[in-house]
Amino acid sequence: MIELDNNAIGVVIRDLRKKKGLSQEVLSGFAVIARSHLAMIETGDKIPNLITLWRIATALDLHPYELIKMIEQASAEK
Repeated sequence: MIELDNNAIGVVIRDLRKKKGLSQEVLSGFAVIARSHLAMIETGDKIPNLITLWRIATALDLHPYELIKMIEQASAEK
């Protein structure tokens, strides 16, 4: 069984955001969440709910299952 790693969620989202050349301000605007909320997710201080993950995935031009799969893979590597 793969355990969810809170830090993996943030690392994956931050890496994807940076690869797209987006600031936290821009990605949070696209995802319709507060920049501070995104910052807390990226640092592992906050765990996003499904709606927030969905919004972030969509803002990154991903299907939600693709983002979750990337988080799952990053958690498994720990």
